[in-house]
Amino acid sequence: MFSTGELILQQLVNGLVSGSFYALVALGYSMVYGIVKLLNFAHGDIYMTGAFGFLATFGVLASVLPGWPGVLCAVLAAMCLAAALGFLAQRFAYRPLLGAPRLSLLITAIGVSLVIYNAVMLISQSQPSYFTDVLGSGVVDDIPANAAVRQIIDNGIQIGSMTVTYMKLVLLAVSALLMIGLTLYIGRTMSGRAMRAIAMDQDTCRLMGINVRKIIGLTFVIGSALAAVAGGLYCLCYGNIKYDMGFSIGIKAFTSAVIGGIGSIPGAMLGGLLLGLLESIGTQNLGSQWKDVFAFGLLILILILRPNGLLGKSEVERM
Repeated sequence: MFSTGELILQQLVNGLVSGSFYALVALGYSMVYGIVKLLNFAHGDIYMTGAFGFLATFGVLASVLPGWPGVLCAVLAAMCLAAALGFLAQRFAYRPLLGAPRLSLLITAIGVSLVIYNAVMLISQSQPSYFTDVLGSGVVDDIPANAAVRQIIDNGIQIGSMTVTYMKLVLLAVSALLMIGLTLYIGRTMSGRAMRAIAMDQDTCRLMGINVRKIIGLTFVIGSALAAVAGGLYCLCYGNIKYDMGFSIGIKAFTSAVIGGIGSIPGAMLGGLLLGLLESIGTQNLGSQWKDVFAFGLLILILILRPNGLLGKSEVERM
């Protein structure tokens, strides 16, 4: 039996883990909306595609480049796949409609989501895939480097009666580094400053010589790559992925971005972590079947009190 302190710590860790996934995906929503005012509902499916890309790549590399080098290469391959997918969606589906009414962009985003969703469903034959199947496939499992990966996934730090797996600690560390890195990139690099400038006034940026189309494409690439990292980490933490996994996290990541203040990078991080913690508290006190009711009920209350989100700012549209 867990003590009260252990239960609190367990729920805190679970909340931070879930919140880290939400935050990484929410960053893509916030970045894209902040620049082109597009709700990219295909972003959750790009996250799902990144998870499948990670697993497929590691399956190929597991016997050639085993262990953590193979995992790292698989994550990089997933990032490249998701980045390419995000860029292609932006180039051929969204860019031609940037001057169109926002409803047209929204419907197009839903269409792109359905295309990716059904394509992966057909490729995977609607069956879940398991990371442990790759590690446990014959000679692959006998390689010491792969056994070391399994040890990190299965074992952890013992705190009283509870265990915090090393993989969850790795997830939290990687997520924190990526969020800090993105914040520094947006705030201190020329392309990051260009993103913030385009979010304020695209026409003026064009007159100042900024390649607006290039920066918009870069925004989709970065957001999609971060979603792929989240997909790969999810596969490592929970061991299974499925073609419909993008829908749920897409909705929750979008909610996180809205709660934090859509268009705000720190807001997306805060919103994701807050949603994860609220879900964890709801699970502990009301049961897993009520966690979404509890979390979203409180989030609706937050939006009533802060319509622009916790870190959002009021926008004034010029006519």
